[in-house]
Amino acid sequence: MAGATTAQRGNPGSARKGKGSGSPKPPKQPRSSGGSGPQGPGVQRLVRRLRHRGPVLLTLLAAVLLTGGGSWVLYGSSWLRVEKVTASGTQVLTPEQVLAAAAVPVGAPLVGVDTDEIAARVRSRLPRVDSVDVVRAWPHGIGLKVTERKPVLLIKKDAKFVEVDASGVRFDTAAKAPAGVPVLELSAAQSPSGRRFDEERLLHEAVGVAGDLPEAVAKETVQVRVGSYDSVVLELTRGRTVVWGSGEQGEAKGRALTALLKAAPKADHFDVSVPTAPAVSGS
Repeated sequence: MAGATTAQRGNPGSARKGKGSGSPKPPKQPRSSGGSGPQGPGVQRLVRRLRHRGPVLLTLLAAVLLTGGGSWVLYGSSWLRVEKVTASGTQVLTPEQVLAAAAVPVGAPLVGVDTDEIAARVRSRLPRVDSVDVVRAWPHGIGLKVTERKPVLLIKKDAKFVEVDASGVRFDTAAKAPAGVPVLELSAAQSPSGRRFDEERLLHEAVGVAGDLPEAVAKETVQVRVGSYDSVVLELTRGRTVVWGSGEQGEAKGRALTALLKAAPKADHFDVSVPTAPAVSGS
């Protein structure tokens, strides 16, 4: 018993080994609160954000691709280019004249065609055109729809006739007087009001009178004589005359004249200068 006790005391290290006191363990690493590691909270938050915003990013990416692809289809490809140009609405003009004036660039990207510039070109080259609508007819066409000016009065110049529309615009010269359009005769030189109402002013007065005539009356009006501002006389077919007076109350005078022509078809002199009290004679 004594020897066993001595051996135990003489080797104290064996007692420590028995208690598990071998080589020292590495110190524990403290947990990082900054998320610098691959599994830190910062990385996790980033992953969550990407997962949340993924559909938005994909949508934006698709939009960019579609925009770029759409631009190429509209401008770079040969799919949507001008191949056909048509013109409609012409009466005196021909469609070929309108197309030549428009000069639409065939082969150009349809989306890049300047429709306002084409319309301006047609109006400047063809004064008879009052307005023109230029529309794209996808996928390969351009359509031109014109509205021509209509003459309400003619000004005789030498052996030709200058056409004047309801706005007083002189837009064309014809070798032959168009049917159903009266000719203007100005005699303002003898008028005492000639200084106040010059020929240009009287021309606009006559244009206003001609524009106020009912269609049936206008077709029978051969001449519009203007002596002064308040002295306008119409010459109708079959030698009939109409005292119109001034250009005021044109619509009322037109209605009164229409009624007189129906009531006294054989009369040769009408006076509607006062439309509320029209007169007729020579029946």
